[in-house]
Amino acid sequence: MAPPSPITCRPSAARRPLLLLRAPAARAAALGRLGLPRRDAPVSLPLPLRAHVRRIEASPWASARAWTTGRSSGGGEESVRCAAAGEVAGSTGVGRGAGMGVALAAAAVVAMGTGNRVLYKLALVPLREYPFFLAQFATFGYVVVYFSILYLRYQAGIVTDEMLSLPQKPFLAVGLLEAFGAASGMAAGAVLSGASIPILSQSYLVWQLVLSAIFLKRRYRINEIIGCFLVAVGVIITVASGSGAGAPVKSTGVLWPILMIISFFLQAADTVLKEIIFTDAAKKLKGGSVDLFVVNSYGSAYQALFMCLLLPFLSKLWGVPFHLLPTYIKDGTACFLNLGSLSSGCAGAPLLPLLFVLVNMGYNISLLHLIKISSAVVSSLASTFSVPLSIYAFTLPLPYIGVASSLPPGFVAGAAVLTAGLLLYSLPQPQHSGNSFHNRND
Repeated sequence: MAPPSPITCRPSAARRPLLLLRAPAARAAALGRLGLPRRDAPVSLPLPLRAHVRRIEASPWASARAWTTGRSSGGGEESVRCAAAGEVAGSTGVGRGAGMGVALAAAAVVAMGTGNRVLYKLALVPLREYPFFLAQFATFGYVVVYFSILYLRYQAGIVTDEMLSLPQKPFLAVGLLEAFGAASGMAAGAVLSGASIPILSQSYLVWQLVLSAIFLKRRYRINEIIGCFLVAVGVIITVASGSGAGAPVKSTGVLWPILMIISFFLQAADTVLKEIIFTDAAKKLKGGSVDLFVVNSYGSAYQALFMCLLLPFLSKLWGVPFHLLPTYIKDGTACFLNLGSLSSGCAGAPLLPLLFVLVNMGYNISLLHLIKISSAVVSSLASTFSVPLSIYAFTLPLPYIGVASSLPPGFVAGAAVLTAGLLLYSLPQPQHSGNSFHNRND
């Protein structure tokens, strides 16, 4: 008996003849012995089974379509492998699954971002005299932790030699952007009021839109542009309504706000560059995906290198003379460990600072994961949503904070505008027929 015809994975399954099933000879003989009618003609399937057969044909093509989005060729071979694996999910299942993954990753960024903002404030309660120590402890601590995780993943076979041998220039640029972004942000933040910084930070989203359009050739729909604008407006309303931030911005002149905007430009360029790294790595790894901890580890190492070079400048910004920096670090370490004569005003250490470092690390990892599976703009929107949530969190009776703050008058209105912007940005794109894709691959 000839082998059955393989199930096709071509996209035009709905237009192809119905898949015909023939009863094997042995089964036909058994039917004859039982007195049942023998049917040598092709068996026509009932409607539910016909739909099932079409789903078997359509699903591997849907998977191949998603697969070929990131790869230039080989979609047909991949779709055959999908068919051999027996994948029967509907053609919309891949898109829904990817959308759910992005939604869960965005929710993780929002949760981690909110915790990051709250715990940073709590960590500064015991280390209120040593904020520069906390910043440097986090920067250099990440290098140790990230490379330790990278080593374990390499031993487990998750990280390959090909990943580790990727060109270093992009990672060097990531470290440079992060270091100078942090330095310029510290310089401007030392002069600007705390209320004005979240307002100026909305330029971060604008820079991401511009840079991704230039370097990633991405084109945004009108609802996405308006949605980003509403998100920025919502944050400004939420933050500025109860703080009177306009006057402090004006009182500092033009230079420092511009420097803060430049800082957010550098940070936006950093995220877009990471997205480019993931895209280029997929090509160099023949469709594979570079591990997150390769990007995190190399980027953090180069950032720490440039931060060391900038230490004289940064210590001066924080009011610590460079020649007194060793003493400052020693005293900060004693306060962090809550040991010695300096521990009297360090209640909450080392628990609160360690919690901040852990959550901040989780926030950075979740943010990079969201960039990897979506885009830098989506990661920025998710991070921005944590601003009103953290403002609300400070109205709760948190330990070590003292009297809880009250919600600003425009909190509800700002949060409503921000949510409307997120919903507008995430409106689904109108579905189009796949003819252009079929023409390219047929």
